[in-house]
Amino acid sequence: MLTGGELPAIIVADSVCRMLPGVLSSDESFMNESHYNSLLEHPQYTRPEEWHEKRVPDVLLSGHHANIQKWQREKQLERTLAKRPDMLEKAELTKKDKEYLSKIEHNTSID
Repeated sequence: MLTGGELPAIIVADSVCRMLPGVLSSDESFMNESHYNSLLEHPQYTRPEEWHEKRVPDVLLSGHHANIQKWQREKQLERTLAKRPDMLEKAELTKKDKEYLSKIEHNTSID
C-alpha cells in the first residue's frame, strides 16, 4: 500500500530514462538485462563461492572470459526456453544458439 502515486511514477520514469543515451555509464548496462534482447538473464552469483550448499560454477571462477560468456549465453537460452519460450520467437539467435537450443530441447533437466 502506498500513500500516493509519486513512488510508482519515479519507478516508471527511471525504467524508461535508463534506456536513453548517456543516462547509464555504459550501453552494456541495459543490453544484457532480461527482455532487452528477448532472452531472460543468466544466473547471477557473488561471494562466497558456496552458499547454502550451492556452489558457483567453476567456469565463472576460471577467469576465462570467452568460456564465461559462452556459459552465460547458454544459461540465457536455457532459462528462456524453460520459462518463456514465446520470447525466443523475437530473439536474434545465431546458428550456434539454434543448435544449442535444439540439443537441449530434448533434455528435461533444465534449471
